[in-house]
Amino acid sequence: MEFIENERVLYLTPSLIRGKEAMSEEARQLIVAYDDPSEQRSLSLDDTSSTEESPGETNMLQEYPSDAIPYISQRFVTHDAAYKFYSEFAKRSGFSIRRHRTEGKDGVGKGLTRRYFVCHRAGNTPLKASNESKPQRNRKSSRCGCQAYLRISKTMDLGAPEWRVTGFANNHNHELLEPNQVRFLPAYRIISEDDKNRLYMFAQTGISVQQMMRLMELEKCVEPGYLPFTEKDVRNLLQSFRKVDQEDESIDLLRMCKNIKDKDPNFRYEYTIDANNRLENIAWSYASSIQSYDIFGDAVVFDTTHRLTAFDMPLGIWVGMNNYGMPCFFGCVLLREENMRSFSWALKAFLGFMNGKAPQTILTDQNMCLKEVIAIEMPSTKHALCIWLIVAKFPSWFNAVLGERYNEWKNEFYRLYNMETIEEFELGWRDMVNSFGLHTNRHIANLFAFRTLWALPYLRNHFFAGMTASNQSKSINAFIQRFLSAQTRLAHFVEQVAVAVDFKDQAGEQQTMQQNLQNICLKTGAPMESHAATVLTPYAFCKLQEQLVLAAHYASFQMDDGCFLVRHHTKLEGGRKVIWVPREGIVTCSCHQFEFSGILCRHALRVLSTGNCFHIPEQYLPLRWSRINTSPTKLLQSTPSDHAERVQTLQSMVSTLITESAKTKERLDLATEQVSILLSRIREQPVPTQGTRDSIHKTH
Repeated sequence: MEFIENERVLYLTPSLIRGKEAMSEEARQLIVAYDDPSEQRSLSLDDTSSTEESPGETNMLQEYPSDAIPYISQRFVTHDAAYKFYSEFAKRSGFSIRRHRTEGKDGVGKGLTRRYFVCHRAGNTPLKASNESKPQRNRKSSRCGCQAYLRISKTMDLGAPEWRVTGFANNHNHELLEPNQVRFLPAYRIISEDDKNRLYMFAQTGISVQQMMRLMELEKCVEPGYLPFTEKDVRNLLQSFRKVDQEDESIDLLRMCKNIKDKDPNFRYEYTIDANNRLENIAWSYASSIQSYDIFGDAVVFDTTHRLTAFDMPLGIWVGMNNYGMPCFFGCVLLREENMRSFSWALKAFLGFMNGKAPQTILTDQNMCLKEVIAIEMPSTKHALCIWLIVAKFPSWFNAVLGERYNEWKNEFYRLYNMETIEEFELGWRDMVNSFGLHTNRHIANLFAFRTLWALPYLRNHFFAGMTASNQSKSINAFIQRFLSAQTRLAHFVEQVAVAVDFKDQAGEQQTMQQNLQNICLKTGAPMESHAATVLTPYAFCKLQEQLVLAAHYASFQMDDGCFLVRHHTKLEGGRKVIWVPREGIVTCSCHQFEFSGILCRHALRVLSTGNCFHIPEQYLPLRWSRINTSPTKLLQSTPSDHAERVQTLQSMVSTLITESAKTKERLDLATEQVSILLSRIREQPVPTQGTRDSIHKTH
């Protein structure tokens, strides 16, 4: 880099001043490497690259213009003032600095006589001695031998000690960061004392680190991702807030689990102890959760993005979706570390709770360790990524990069996410990258690399119980937050989760009753619609009804091979291929909506209607969306198919009774009178003993 000396001030030539160009991918990736504490160590620096001191008159400057550049003979009252000046220059230029070697020593001889400040990427990282007993972190260093530096020397020319710039080089062998990126360097990520006190108060309430960040952004009126510190900085700070003895807490936690087990033999928990006899991992599930999983465990979310704030322990929560579209809790796990060994243990413990039954699909965060473990422990389970956990990171990933176009880009992302075909998605993705200039963005590259795990066109062959929809993701997230809001002592957390689950179960029963009491409005008058209304829950029926209404706008054409081509009546080309085998009651569509959601699509319903089918085939009204009583306190633990079918039939009859009775006061009075008589007769019947019940249905 060239310098021009003019009146003792060095100016960068215009050809070398960096503009507002987009930062390269390499520069972005290295921000992660800057977090390495080892980067603060000093290494030797070649002094021959400096711009040496020139004799002549010098000026003492106390204040500097905002665009000031260091120059030879520039003077400072203290070496700290020189460091502050150079640090501010570095931040404007796109790098940070660190204190390097010194000459002399305070209190010895002439004392400290010379100091060096260098670019944070100066020197080269020394090789660390390997230690087989201690795991090594494979972390990329940011050091690349950069020669940029500032040298100051102490002088007594005017009687009082002062510091003069005697060497300055601004030759960087790496790309400098843009202003919206340089703030993420550790040197500029600062948590003020006021912010520390605020975060300590937040930690006492038990909210998550993500919630803390959002609250701080709101209080400071800054955009998401623009705080002067990151989530990682907050987590490190919270470590210093921990004032409890974890060993005593762990003992109390295990004692609490044992007490719950003594009261409820169906409560299940597993734990591991390390070589020092300390609690390492613990997982648990309640009897009601295990019973719910038996019916609704086909699709599961395993959310591992939260931590117990007061103890900085990773927390994993298993949840699903019941037949009324409400979240249901399956289990919890606390881990000491987030690695393959811990996740493998967690999944094994969960499968043990659920009698070895693995879900059809599982949704998780972008955790590569978890991805590998699921492939090993649940080989038959389809693994996908939670879209809402991905979208939650968008502000920090793209807000600064896209600026005013961020919302426009986010709308385009959702449009692509909901595409029906892989071809449409991949063509649209390329157009989006070109339109927004995101060719070198590493987050865009990673999203596309893992598109088969989150984009709907690649997932429609698998059942997800509607948990990929944005409205359902919000309800699941709110459900999980209920547990996180109850953090006090570790030993009480298991009970607090139980209280939250029980509260949710009771609220769910109320919502279920409210849904069942709603007067369902039939919109098409088709026999299929009225039949489905008596079988499906109001939540599932509304989903099916939407498709029935849309089916009226589609035309079907039987082709030579016996299949049907179904397309919108305004279209002349394209369409969906539907296969219908009336004798076997089988109907399939190339859009795969039934496989994805358990609800028949408009295309299949159009073919059934055209073929004079007045009832939807039984296998397309799945049990998990039917009007069965799903209250965990009332579910049968496991039932043979004949008994289960009789229970399902009775539940359907009761649901239909409620629906029909609620239409008029006279009907309701009659139903109440007759049900009261019937209930009295049923209560007169003897209740079978435990042994007799075991012969009716299997117990765990």
